[in-house]
Amino acid sequence: MPLPDSPEFRLPLPGGNGVATGLLLSTVGNNGSLMFRIDQGSAVAAEQQPGIGDHARRLRAELRDNGTLVNSTQWPGQWESTADLDCNSPSSAAAIVLGYNASGPALWRTTEGHPLADLLPANWRAPHKAWLVRGANVSGRDLVQRLWLPESFVSLSGAQMPRLEEPDPTKSTLRRYVEEGYEGTTSYHQKRGLVDELHAFLTQMRVGDTVATLSDGMLYLGEITGEAIQTESPGGLSNLRRSVAWQQTGHPYEELSEELQQRLSLQHDVIDLTNIMDSLTLLGAPGPAAVEETEELPAETTPRELALPPIPPALAEELLVHDPAWLDELRELLWEENQLVLYGPPGTGKTYLAMKLAEHFGGGPEQVTLVQFHPSYAYEDFFEGFRPEADPDSGEVAFRLKAGPLRELADLASREGNQHIPHFLIIDELNRANLAKVFGELYFLLEYRKRSVRLTYSGDDFRLPPNLFVIGTMNTADRSIALVDAAMRRRFAFVELSPRTEPTRGLLARWLHRNNKDQEPAYLLDALNERIGDPEFAIGPSYLMKPGVYREGGLERTWRTKILPLLEEHHYGEGIDAESRYGLAELRKSLP
Repeated sequence: MPLPDSPEFRLPLPGGNGVATGLLLSTVGNNGSLMFRIDQGSAVAAEQQPGIGDHARRLRAELRDNGTLVNSTQWPGQWESTADLDCNSPSSAAAIVLGYNASGPALWRTTEGHPLADLLPANWRAPHKAWLVRGANVSGRDLVQRLWLPESFVSLSGAQMPRLEEPDPTKSTLRRYVEEGYEGTTSYHQKRGLVDELHAFLTQMRVGDTVATLSDGMLYLGEITGEAIQTESPGGLSNLRRSVAWQQTGHPYEELSEELQQRLSLQHDVIDLTNIMDSLTLLGAPGPAAVEETEELPAETTPRELALPPIPPALAEELLVHDPAWLDELRELLWEENQLVLYGPPGTGKTYLAMKLAEHFGGGPEQVTLVQFHPSYAYEDFFEGFRPEADPDSGEVAFRLKAGPLRELADLASREGNQHIPHFLIIDELNRANLAKVFGELYFLLEYRKRSVRLTYSGDDFRLPPNLFVIGTMNTADRSIALVDAAMRRRFAFVELSPRTEPTRGLLARWLHRNNKDQEPAYLLDALNERIGDPEFAIGPSYLMKPGVYREGGLERTWRTKILPLLEEHHYGEGIDAESRYGLAELRKSLP
C-alpha cells in the first residue's frame, strides 16, 4: 500500500515527450529500499540506452510482451503503462521509465520540484553518483593523458595534507587539516573550496560512481573501482588516488549537449554531476581502458612562464577572419593591457569571438568564466558579499560570505601550479551595469596588477593574478546606458567590431561562400546598413548566419521579426515607416 502522506512524484521523459507519475510504497523491496509504484497511464521511453542494466532490460521486455507496456496514443513514439507497476525501488522504477539505469531518489520529484530523496532518511546517499575531477592542468601537467588514463586512476594533489587516520574524514576534520597544512599559502576562499573538494573525493565518492574529466578538448568517462588511498607521488601532484576503469575513447567537447558543457565549465576541481547523470548515461556505460606503460613524471626544474599561445591559421579560418594580423593585434593588446573591450552594434559576433579567443588562449573552456552585467548587478554579485543561505539540517537561514565569479576565478588562477595558465573572465554587456558600483576597489587592481588591496567583506589582502585576463563586450546601440566612464576607458583597450570595418565587413559574404549559399543576403545587409547611415546602429551579420534563415521563408521571417523591430525602436517617435524604408522588397529594388 502507498506510504502514508506520500505525495505524487513525477518523472518527465528526456525531451519533455511524456511524463510518468507514481507513489512511494510502505513495503520494503528485496534490496532494502522502499518499493515504488508507477501509475497506470504513465509514459515510458520506448528507446533503451546503453546504460540500462540486465534486470531492467529483461523486465521491460516482459512488460512489453504481456501487454503492460503498449504504444502510447497520448505521447507518439513512446510507450504507456496499462496497469500500476510495483517496483523494488524508486531507481528500479526510474530505469523502467527512462530506459537506462538512473538515481530514482534524485529524479522522481513532487509537483513542487522537491526530490524524493527529501523523504528518505537523512543519511541516504544516491546509490550511483557522477563526478567531474579536473586533471588537465595540475601545476602545468596534464595528468589525464600521462597518468590517469594509462594507469587507471583519478587523483587530487593533497601534497600538504598530513597522514589521514580515518577512512571517511568529516568536513570538520578536513577543515582542521587544511588550516594547519595550508596556512599562509592559500586564501580563505581557497581553503573552503579545498575542504569541499577533499570531502567529496575522500568521503562522498564511492566505488561504482561515474567519474568524468576533460583533456585536449575531450571528455573521458570512467567508473570508480577502488577506495581512496594516500600515497607519495612525484612533485606531490597525485597523493590522493582512487582506481578507475576508464572508457577507451573520449567524447569531443564540442559535440556535447549545451547542458553538459555548461556544467563542465564550472570553476572547481571536483564537481558533483549527479543532476545531469542522464546526459552522461546517454554517452554510454564506462568501460576499462587499455593500460599502457608511461614514464614517471619528471621533476619540475624551472617554472613555466605565462604566455598567450599564437593564433593558428585554422582558428582564423574558423572565425572567417581573412587577415590573421588583426587577430594577432588582439592577442598583443590582451598581453599588454590584460583587459579588452569588443564594442559595436548588435549582431557583430562580439561574444562569440570573445569566447573562441578565450578558450584558445586558456587551453579550454574550464579556464573561461562568462558573466552578463545588468542594471541591478552589484559588487556582491560580482566579487563577494554576504548572502542568505539555509542550513540543510535545521532549515534556518543565516548570512554567509559567498564568493562571486571573479573571486572564484581569481582563486583558481592563483593556485600553485596554475600561475602560467591564462584564465579568462568574459563580461557580456559590460555597459549595462553601474561599473563603479560593480567593481568597487577592483578599479585600482585592474590598473595595478602587482599591488593588493584590503577587501571590504572578507578583509583578505587581495590582488588580481597576472594570468587573469578580462574581455568585455559592449553594444553601442544600447542608448539607455550611459557611456563608460573615463576611469574604465583608461583600464581597457577598446576594439571596434562594425559592419563598416574589417573583419566584420564582408563576414557574411565569406560565410555564405563557405556554406555554398547565394550572396543575396550579403548584398541586402550592405544596402540596409548604407540606408541606416548611423554606424553605431548598423545591423551585424550574425542575424543572417543561422540555419533557420535559409529554410523556406526564413529570410523574410528573420527580417520581419528580428531586424525591423530594432529599426522601429531606433526611429521611435520620428514618424518613419520602417517597413517602407528597410523592408526586403524596398531594399531589393536598390540592388544592381
